[in-house]
Amino acid sequence: MAKKRVVIGLVVGLVVISALVFGVLRLTRDVGKTKRTVSTETATQQLADMMKEIDPDTAEPIQSSVEYTEKDTTAEELPDLDTNAVVTKATTSTYAEIWSSPEKAGQGTDGWLREMADAFNATEPQVDGQDVSVQIRSMSSGLGVDYISTGKATPAGYTPSNMLFVNLLSGKGIKTEVVRERLVGNVGGILLNEEHYQALMDKYGTVDLKAVTEAVGSGDLTMGYTNPFTSSTGFNFLVSTLLRYDAANPLSDKATEGFRQFQSNVPFVALTTVQMRDAAERGSLDGFVLEWQLYQNDPSLQSTYKFVPFGYRHDNPLVSCPTASATQRKILELFAQYCDENGKELADQYGFNGRDDYVSEVPEVSGDVLVAAQELYKKNKDTGRPVMAVFVADVSGSMSGTPLTELQTSLVNSMRYINNENYVGLVSYSDFVTINVPIKKFDLKQQAYFKGAVEHMRAAGGTATYDAIIVAADLIQKAVADTPDAKPMIFVLSDGETNQGVVGFEDMEGVIGGLRIPIYTIGYNANISALQKISSINEAASIDASTDDVTYQLRNLFNANM
Repeated sequence: MAKKRVVIGLVVGLVVISALVFGVLRLTRDVGKTKRTVSTETATQQLADMMKEIDPDTAEPIQSSVEYTEKDTTAEELPDLDTNAVVTKATTSTYAEIWSSPEKAGQGTDGWLREMADAFNATEPQVDGQDVSVQIRSMSSGLGVDYISTGKATPAGYTPSNMLFVNLLSGKGIKTEVVRERLVGNVGGILLNEEHYQALMDKYGTVDLKAVTEAVGSGDLTMGYTNPFTSSTGFNFLVSTLLRYDAANPLSDKATEGFRQFQSNVPFVALTTVQMRDAAERGSLDGFVLEWQLYQNDPSLQSTYKFVPFGYRHDNPLVSCPTASATQRKILELFAQYCDENGKELADQYGFNGRDDYVSEVPEVSGDVLVAAQELYKKNKDTGRPVMAVFVADVSGSMSGTPLTELQTSLVNSMRYINNENYVGLVSYSDFVTINVPIKKFDLKQQAYFKGAVEHMRAAGGTATYDAIIVAADLIQKAVADTPDAKPMIFVLSDGETNQGVVGFEDMEGVIGGLRIPIYTIGYNANISALQKISSINEAASIDASTDDVTYQLRNLFNANM
């Protein structure tokens, strides 16, 4: 009997100890792990549990005719010119407007050209006996090309960061005249953290574009760059990378295959420098591209990253456009001369001219090759991996009127920029969530269902944004099971306000973080901070889209990602 009690006691003790050990393991299994690592292990089950609570509706399919046209609609999609700020206003009735890349037409150390223009105008310059001045408008180099090449708007002068966009204009049939090949010196570069810089040095004996692209292509380095359709540094990186694989012909099969291998290990192409820097600061990128002047003015970057120059120099050329009058050309020359004689000290102070020792080894290419390089990027950026995307449209009462109308118009107009080899679905939401179009390949039939669903959206009720995101994620997870190499993405179009639903932000964040699905958000008269919070979960971009430029913004987004 005593022995029996001992045995029973031992068994009970072992059960208790086992339970305690199991409990401790359960409690401590996530110690030392990031939230993303933890949620990866449980996200699928959490997703299934949330879907039971959400219980979305499925709409009857609605088809609409899809019309194709060869007409270039870029001009119609461009935002109103006045959405690009005039940072120095003309002081006379006769003047030359210059469009400038933002790093020299902003504020503080980014305001070199603006300050030079203010000082120039203050001298009360004259041309042929009449008072003249300059006016500076800030815009991205790629956006300037779109305005000028379509004829929607044209300045007297254009000063992008580098000559690539000037040559791109030539490839689009727009002939400009060089006023100055260089207004102020700058260089594009790859920023690498100390650890990876040293690793490349140890392996290759040097750190340059060749070493970086080989490391990325082999999966040893995770790198990001900016949209080559809008960003001078991103465009420089694209062209230089293609030339790195085939210096004789950047459009060859050899160059294309090299780029595809490289691109297969690039997690995303950033719409903005801010998005790319944020991703690097959160540890998602080992390296990214940035200009020397921005790097020089940020001590935190200098303490963390090494600067590796690459590609073409960014010497901020100034050219006159075909529509410039003879007087305006004289104004541009007079202003350029003023900058030559008076601008160096301020430029040095603001971080320019710091890498004048760098000489580009990249061969010059013609404008038609640059046009083709952007097309090559568009076709090959996904490296044969289709995108698996769900559009999540806010049809709550707060979207009633203009916001919903613009959402519908922009989605329908932007369909042409989605490759038909990608997979697309559509979800809408107000108080509840509706699956309007299940995910399928974006062929003509799927486009017809997508367009029909968008056109029949009506706004009413509350806003269950997080529930809708979970439904989109569930659709993607089920579809990815049949296409495991697909790249998942969610696009949320909303005013940002969430006031309904069974899922809270933290629960949604855990699932999305675990599944690693980037969520791009597009805001309509929106609470942008709320949308940015969603996009930051997995290093995606958040767009503040005014009703004038949302279609153009989506076009750029899809060109970069779909």
